[in-house]
Amino acid sequence: MTKYCQTLLRGAAAASLVASAASAETLQEALRRAYETNPTLAAQRAGLRATDENVPIARASALPAVQLQSSYSENVILPITAFTAPSRTSQTQASLTYPLYSGGAVKNGVAAAKVRVEGGRAALRGTEADLFTAVVAAYMDVVRDSAVVQLNQQNLRVLDVNLQASRDRFEVGDLTRTDVAQSEARLALARSQLETAESRLIGSRESYVRLVGSPPGELDAPPPLPGLPADADSAVKIALAENPTLLAARKTLEATGYDIKTARATRLPTVDAFAQGNYTNFLGTLGSFGSTQSPPQFDRTAQLGLRLTLPLYQGGAPAARIRQAQARQSQSVEQLTEAERGVVAQARSAFAAYRASLDVIQSAEAAVSANRLALEGVRAENSVGNRTILEILNAEQELLNSQVTLVTARRDAYVAGFAVLAAMGHAEAKDLALVNGPLYDPTVNYRRSSHAAFDWSNRREPAPTGTSTAQTPAQTARVTRKLDPALDTVIDSASPNRSGIAPKK
Repeated sequence: MTKYCQTLLRGAAAASLVASAASAETLQEALRRAYETNPTLAAQRAGLRATDENVPIARASALPAVQLQSSYSENVILPITAFTAPSRTSQTQASLTYPLYSGGAVKNGVAAAKVRVEGGRAALRGTEADLFTAVVAAYMDVVRDSAVVQLNQQNLRVLDVNLQASRDRFEVGDLTRTDVAQSEARLALARSQLETAESRLIGSRESYVRLVGSPPGELDAPPPLPGLPADADSAVKIALAENPTLLAARKTLEATGYDIKTARATRLPTVDAFAQGNYTNFLGTLGSFGSTQSPPQFDRTAQLGLRLTLPLYQGGAPAARIRQAQARQSQSVEQLTEAERGVVAQARSAFAAYRASLDVIQSAEAAVSANRLALEGVRAENSVGNRTILEILNAEQELLNSQVTLVTARRDAYVAGFAVLAAMGHAEAKDLALVNGPLYDPTVNYRRSSHAAFDWSNRREPAPTGTSTAQTPAQTARVTRKLDPALDTVIDSASPNRSGIAPKK
């Protein structure tokens, strides 16, 4: 891997000459802004906080339940034979129920909720990695497309000079009208290629705004990628152990095992302890019969006891719940296998793309050098009549193509290398040194919520984290920075010893 890493470092070093050190925006800054303001990541965090609440919800079934009921009633029509019946009644009933045994439903429900919290944390890690991979791709797309626009602008200037020289030589009879037409056609094609490149640059910048939340400035060269594996097998081995998507799938499968036990508990008896009391006030309307002394106008009762509930027949619902939980476990088994296949394919394909892009960088660097020399030679031979204008145009196009191939390969190598890290589970905030303040800790909300048992505890209203881009100005294709010197060398086609005659002023 030494040769390949050196190639990538050379590409990164060459790209570093592109940006201004004083005002350049770094990849780390872009990742940090996305980490702090991207709505997709913020939504995933909120979803995990909602998953956290399943733990106290499941645990609540094992805690005492206290209930108070109060009623007031008016007896509009009294029974004819009931001389003592009250005309109005106020009744209050208080009860306390404490579950002693629920067949394991609560224990397994809490365990399933906890495992799903762990799976949610792994899913949050996966969302981070996916976001950062997209940000890296958008960042490198802007770098690549900016260079491609500059190369096409450079090519357009060269072709314009060539056309002026061809027209001058046509006027003195050195070239034919066909030669001029070929130059005009190639210039028109270059204009369309430039417009296409500018459109792609605008699209890349808008994608950057969507992910990062702010327009890209002068983008600095990305830092070298740390910890890349030596081969695809090493990447797969690490990915199978640490990929967050795979870890989340494993936790989902584990939770379904507890769901089956919870469903089986619905067929088992339950035991509750209870205490209840009643107070009834007849509000002075309870009559008397056969006695001159007024009866008490209130009544009260209290009970303590145990309640055994033994389900005998529930219409087949428990068996259906068990079969449903088993089917979902089977689904999770297949989804785990699917996730594993995806992780293996992602790691291997990303590593293959990374290696291939490094090879392309080496080949493209050689091609750029060779095409530059070839273009210079073709122009020199044209000045003595051994080459045609079309051959010059073709040589210029080949140089442009090889330059575009080089900047594209540099982009592809970096993005593919980062995708390898993402597949391995090493492309998250904790791996990227996003040190501007503390990282988001998903355990803080869990510790605060998991044992909360007060019905009236409230949190403040949520405030949006993701920032709007509605007021962001529309992006343009304007490029101000200097092109990489390795690509910026231009053969001066306006020189008299190249064209045979200086162009008109």
